[in-house]
Amino acid sequence: MPVPAAAADPGAAEGVLGELASRAAVLAAASGGSVLDAFALVPDPRDPRGVRHSLPSVLTLVTAALLSGQKLLEDVTAWIACAPPEVLRAAGARRNALGARVAPHPKTVTLLLGKLGAQALADGTGAWLAAREARPVTFPAAGPVLQPALACDGKEVRGAVRPDGTAPFLLSAAVHGAGTVIAEREIGAKTSEIPQIRVLLRELAGRFPLAGWVITADAMHAQRKLAELVCGELGAHYVLTVKDNQPGLRAALAALPWRTARRHVTGGSGHGRREKRTCQVLDAPGIAGLFPHARQAVRITRRTVRSFRVRKGRKGWEKKRKQVTETVYAITSMTAREAAPEHLAAYIRGHWHIENKVHWVRDVTFGEDASRVRAGSRPRVLATLRNLASGLLRQAGYTRIAAAIRKLRHDTSLLLHILRLKTSP
Repeated sequence: MPVPAAAADPGAAEGVLGELASRAAVLAAASGGSVLDAFALVPDPRDPRGVRHSLPSVLTLVTAALLSGQKLLEDVTAWIACAPPEVLRAAGARRNALGARVAPHPKTVTLLLGKLGAQALADGTGAWLAAREARPVTFPAAGPVLQPALACDGKEVRGAVRPDGTAPFLLSAAVHGAGTVIAEREIGAKTSEIPQIRVLLRELAGRFPLAGWVITADAMHAQRKLAELVCGELGAHYVLTVKDNQPGLRAALAALPWRTARRHVTGGSGHGRREKRTCQVLDAPGIAGLFPHARQAVRITRRTVRSFRVRKGRKGWEKKRKQVTETVYAITSMTAREAAPEHLAAYIRGHWHIENKVHWVRDVTFGEDASRVRAGSRPRVLATLRNLASGLLRQAGYTRIAAAIRKLRHDTSLLLHILRLKTSP
């Protein structure tokens, strides 16, 4: 796996490359060849004396059921009980006295999901998916270029309840473009996303080389400690939205001479609206005194025209339009030599892939909002397996997840291909 090309100081460069090489080796070892390898290092919470179905086999069958369109846990266990023989063989299901493959009992599946360590599962599947997302990063960049980026955002697991009565809240890190979740952490009841995002990134950096990557987050995370971590400890860059939670910084950004800014304009239409997005970028040496490592300031102006119809009298309709203008400010640690306006516009727009390619897909396509699983570790375990299922499809080249799932319901060979499993006699 390629590693970033280091910069100026030869001694420092050698140390950086050595560290990244060791992390890359760990990452490659975690990637394995099939989805069974994603579960191989997850601790089995059961007493080994009573184990009849291996942990990787059970979790592989649950993932296969999710990929086949089963949304509720009852439907997942019913699908497993009637799984095709070739799927049972490929998943390593146990043999009975007659040599036939036997599916685990529904109660075995539900009890195992309730006992499983959710964080260990998230770490294992995240590392396995991350191995396929590793890509060469050159730093420092010789010129403006779009670097790989990671979006961080949180989501509540609706309907689920923890022992203290609060709903589980998961903070995830997803690769821009692909929307593959490579890290995940539950936010405790007595903490928030703000400190936990630093824990998430530190843990991820221990198994995945983040140097040279771009970290994006919403306005909640425009915090000095995060900026110091990203640029100082991780050797990465940030692009952070700034809103009213940082009033002094936002006022300073608004007061900049935007008429002289470099700009990039894009637009699009669809779903009854037309949108024009203008990204303006300024070198902002004065902002660095207000926020660590800030090098450029960004202003995004979105002008949206919505078309709709209203009834006019009894016989007809009248077409009307409504224009909405929104202005958003952001800051980045990248200089003009490292990121041009079009690149910064792509990072800001790409951040929302975590909403429509991860959160929305889990809620609607995989039916997380309709799930009746409420307590214990099951809600989070299933959320992690849904992320894994979505990541498998996207890494296989499928962008329309719902359409792919409809196809997988009737194509066992394709299902095994997505799971990267091979049939055995």
